[in-house]
Amino acid sequence: MEALAIGFGLGFLVALQLGPMSLFLIRSTLAGGLACGVAVGAGIALVDAAYAALGALGTAAVLEASALRLALGLLGAAVLVWLGGRTLLSAAHVRAGLEGPADVASPRRLLLTSLGATASNPLTIVSWATVFAAASVATDAAPAVLALGVGLGSATWVLALALLVAATRRRLPSAAVRAADVLAGGGLVGYGVVLGVRAVEA
Repeated sequence: MEALAIGFGLGFLVALQLGPMSLFLIRSTLAGGLACGVAVGAGIALVDAAYAALGALGTAAVLEASALRLALGLLGAAVLVWLGGRTLLSAAHVRAGLEGPADVASPRRLLLTSLGATASNPLTIVSWATVFAAASVATDAAPAVLALGVGLGSATWVLALALLVAATRRRLPSAAVRAADVLAGGGLVGYGVVLGVRAVEA
């Protein structure tokens, strides 16, 4: 139980950081409701747990190959820029009154998008490897138990975030939703550009 609690705390605290996928979750919940936000959150939590397990198993060493780091970094950057571009396009459609079904994705599609976008930043394995090195001092439990805790902690936060956004969604004016689209889209593009630059400079 101690190892599970440690993993839960790690997953929850890491998920608290406002990153590109948090912005995507907020935007998806505002656009499509709670089910869409939960779908995005599920993708985030699943990849967090998987990458935590890979980090604990020492897979991060594979990313020391500079060519691989560059390729994966550029891939992650491209995915984030693509997501941001789609979000900004959706905001433009809403502003012009041209919003259609394509602008509000289904939960299933959002789950797949979330899985792909979160997994496209495999440098997360490196950060989880560092976290697990510290966690191993506190417990000698199997990596699977810690990874399970990470997944549960991450899932708890993203679900809470989706619930919070969904609860305020109906009270927000359409202008606020459009502003959230623009902020989320710009944030995703910005994160993507920064990731791409860092990948090239690394």
